[in-house]
Amino acid sequence: MPHRRYRARLPRVVVAALVVMSTLAATASTAQGRTAAGTGPEKPTIRYTEYGIPHIIASDWEGLGTGYGYASAKDNICTLADTYLMVDARRSRHLGPDGRASPGQNQNTTTNLHSDLYFQRLKDDRVVERLLEQPAPDGPAPEVRQAIRGYVQGYNRYLAETGADGISDPACRGAAWVRPITELDVYRHAHAEIIMGTADALLDGMVTAAPPGASAAARPAAPSKDAAKAAKKSAARTAEKIREAMAVSRQQSMGSNALAVGSQGVSGGRSMLLANPHFPWQGKNRMWQSQLTIPGEVNVSGAGLLGFPAVNIGYNENVAWSHTVATVAPFGLFDVQVDPLNPTSYLVDGVWERMTSQQVGVDVLKPDGSLSRVTRTLWSTRYGPITTSVHGQALPWVVSAHAVRDVNMHNLRALNTWFRLDQATDVHDVVDILETTQGIPFFNTVASDRKGDALYADIQATPNITDELAESCLTLTGRLLFHQTLRLPNVPPVSILDGKRSACDWPDAPDAAAPGLLAPHRQPRLIRSDFAGNANDSAWLANPEEPLAFPRVMGDTSAPRSLRTQELILTAQKRINGTDGLPGRGFTPETMGKLLFSDNSRAADLALNATVTMCRNAPFGHILVDGVLVNVSEACPILAAWTSHDYSADSRGSWLFANYWAYLLNGRGVEKLPWRVPFDPENPVHTPNSLDAGHSDVSAAFARAVLALRKAGIPLGAPLSDVQKITRNGERIPIHGALGQLGVLNVITPGQVDGKFDVVFGSSFVQQVRFTAEGPPEAYSVMAYSQSADPTSEHYADQTRLFSAGTWVTERFTEEQIAASPKLRTKVLE
Repeated sequence: MPHRRYRARLPRVVVAALVVMSTLAATASTAQGRTAAGTGPEKPTIRYTEYGIPHIIASDWEGLGTGYGYASAKDNICTLADTYLMVDARRSRHLGPDGRASPGQNQNTTTNLHSDLYFQRLKDDRVVERLLEQPAPDGPAPEVRQAIRGYVQGYNRYLAETGADGISDPACRGAAWVRPITELDVYRHAHAEIIMGTADALLDGMVTAAPPGASAAARPAAPSKDAAKAAKKSAARTAEKIREAMAVSRQQSMGSNALAVGSQGVSGGRSMLLANPHFPWQGKNRMWQSQLTIPGEVNVSGAGLLGFPAVNIGYNENVAWSHTVATVAPFGLFDVQVDPLNPTSYLVDGVWERMTSQQVGVDVLKPDGSLSRVTRTLWSTRYGPITTSVHGQALPWVVSAHAVRDVNMHNLRALNTWFRLDQATDVHDVVDILETTQGIPFFNTVASDRKGDALYADIQATPNITDELAESCLTLTGRLLFHQTLRLPNVPPVSILDGKRSACDWPDAPDAAAPGLLAPHRQPRLIRSDFAGNANDSAWLANPEEPLAFPRVMGDTSAPRSLRTQELILTAQKRINGTDGLPGRGFTPETMGKLLFSDNSRAADLALNATVTMCRNAPFGHILVDGVLVNVSEACPILAAWTSHDYSADSRGSWLFANYWAYLLNGRGVEKLPWRVPFDPENPVHTPNSLDAGHSDVSAAFARAVLALRKAGIPLGAPLSDVQKITRNGERIPIHGALGQLGVLNVITPGQVDGKFDVVFGSSFVQQVRFTAEGPPEAYSVMAYSQSADPTSEHYADQTRLFSAGTWVTERFTEEQIAASPKLRTKVLE
């Protein structure tokens, strides 16, 4: 199959060559101040089409930002205001110290107090201000600064029009913490998003780290065989606990699927892209859809995280792209030996250095309504702040302490990256943008272009931990943690390096965009004419026909793939080869939609038949588990009838299988289940397989699932729609899809939100794009949780109903398409 690996670096493209729209005057009657074709309106103009999707057009970047700020505030001002409250370190002042905050990828991971201490430290250190003082490429590019200046104007204009008391969303109506914002607020929010990969793992440990007393910091014991054995056991225990915590966090945090299909994989076009991010359905990591146009300069449509006047995932005239969460740990730890008599001193190259202390204080609302001041002393080393936990697992500050280096702490380059991606011309240009900015934080990039190429690239801000540095500098615990995460698919390799040697700090690479980054030429990328994709595993099998190699710091190779990765690859291969039972060969918008919304479970493909056999063979239809004799006879025909293996709303038996599978995994990787055919690195997409139906783990897990559903009052054959549904203004909306561990691409992770059943994270903004040789891009999308978080908005649940029905919105990209919308409404910001 023809393919090529990207090798040479292309010349930098500053401004993409976009087609000047010749039909701009078509909507002159709906926008005041419109100038000649090929130029923008005098005033920023928002054109709303179906489902409240805004198409924002302006004559410059500041005007574009103004329209974006106004429209996004109109839909989500409470979510945005809450985010600005967080990055301003004032949640405790207004909401009390014990409430929950979401500074990272996951929801409600820490307290308001800990969140405030974390962000106040960044404020005191002027981290963001120092970055803003730098010119591009280290600081924001001119168009970024102009757009954010406009965004602030647009946001504040909307707030001035409504006033805090006039906000329609009851979540913040009349709240004292809703206020006009500054450009610094927006940049702090951007920086918080860029570093959020570190926050969940380390925030609590950084703001609670305190030195032990002199008696606790005992001198290291003299070397002995017994001491060495004890050290190895201790290192193994610590590494195992951290690995387990990381695996749980990874399963409970956002992810994504993305598939780019080139000219040899499509039918009736040049290329296609499926974007399927799995982001939180609540809070600051919600996405919001828009089209942003400056005629002759940028014309991009898609979605981005709230508060960013750019498209993070989307398409322009020539390129479509998406991102998936990568297997790169965006931080590293350094083990520093401390002075037993003075544990705030640590050893580097045989010389004791003093840690730096910092008093960080925040105001806290007391139960009686008064304010008090909470102050903590936080500690840092030359490598970074001290932490005493990672993912909730203790890293005691005794003989040594652990310092954190965050690869994105000085990264605002991501803003430049996304603004340039919005103007990219082809996948080679995408690679050049990723290499020259190295701003993408902990994400892969998957893209397709009008020329018929499909791209996978894991080019991002990565710690410069080469395999050679790792071999020389990893501590005993670090070695176990860094290498043995190979046993846990999707878990990033966290490093713990020897802080006693300055040579173990991340070195500077000559061609990297910033100090301490892995050189971009060492990071994996692949361009093909059939397909390339990712489902949160490492880069190894972006396409199994051409496995990729890369430094261990970026993930694993020759290791088990997740069931979701297997499902993505197999589905792509079968469609391109025409062996999936659908008419023809190659992807079309119809078959691409079915790829995702068929909700097929790879786990059921592999294990359902064996499970039914086990159930039917249970003596007298009963299984003894945990001292209880469980009658499973009713369950056997239910599972046997579930021949579709899908998680559609009307599927019966799927909820029973999901519960059984969770009990069977019990926190393990899927490769650890009792398979008759184990994982084979020479056949990674089809192994492991053949579940051992006679294994006690299988019968015990099944009996526990049957027992659990009966205790919950859920019929074993209940349709998925009866148990997996959410409430929006009293309306119960069924949600199809399932947990990623079931090998379902359309990931839906249910849970409790504010005491009610809801979707915690999962398919959020879903988009597919097709390019043909000529004509505009053809795009279809659905925002699973809808555009607005305001329950009084007509766009609070309209797209959620579409998602429930497996329906797509036909996007409007050209001026003619926008003008033809029967729902067209126009807002000119005079």
